[in-house]
Amino acid sequence: MNIPRLRSPIVLVHGLLGFDRVRFCGWTLASYFPGIDTALTEAGNRVLVAQVSPAGSVKQRANDLKALLDREAPSEPVHLIGHSMGGLDSRYLISRLGMEDRVLSLTTLGTPHRGSAFADWGVRHLAHFLRPLLDFLGITYDAFFDLTTKSCKAFNEQTPDSPKVRYFSVAGRFQPDWLYPEWQLPHRIISAREGPNDGLVSEASAKYGEDCTYWDGDHVSLINWPAPAAKARGIWRDRVDDYAVLVRRLKDEGF
Repeated sequence: MNIPRLRSPIVLVHGLLGFDRVRFCGWTLASYFPGIDTALTEAGNRVLVAQVSPAGSVKQRANDLKALLDREAPSEPVHLIGHSMGGLDSRYLISRLGMEDRVLSLTTLGTPHRGSAFADWGVRHLAHFLRPLLDFLGITYDAFFDLTTKSCKAFNEQTPDSPKVRYFSVAGRFQPDWLYPEWQLPHRIISAREGPNDGLVSEASAKYGEDCTYWDGDHVSLINWPAPAAKARGIWRDRVDDYAVLVRRLKDEGF
């Protein structure tokens, strides 16, 4: 599917523990949105890939995102596409950092708008012994607490949507088998409390805005990370066409 060209820049915002690109001697070794940023750019779009604090708070990450926009697109309205926590950062940016006039739309991918039961489990079972170690090492970890269901409930109360911005979402659907051991524990925990999920975020939590699209795949497949097990079985899906649909919707809406 051909990707339309939008009049305004597209900003890709990474999730927890994310990055923009990993470079070495001028070469890009890895991208958080592999193949997506390239495809959007080749279609004629101006694409910015954000780099925000990997595990900082939503507030900190939103301020990092604002600094990027002030630097790279100071006089242009933009379209935000945020994966996972990046969607919460984007909502904070719009509603609480005075950026509603500079954001045209926000599309969130697997964002825990209502928190994640797995974040609740992690804070309850791991924080008491990991927190002192991270404090000693000087490593920030506020993000993990901001993703709990309690924190996100407060976040939603304090962060109303702007009527000036269009909000859309994507939710992942995934049922891991023995070839996906890394997803077994979080998927089981979330399923028990929230129902169908992508391995980290439930469909109910990811659904947001005026329209939600459902994609089959785990949490990182939403950003086009290839799963070796899926590729070996011939069931891995390249997401470029899916992103083309997201951009086509914006084009059809007049952007």
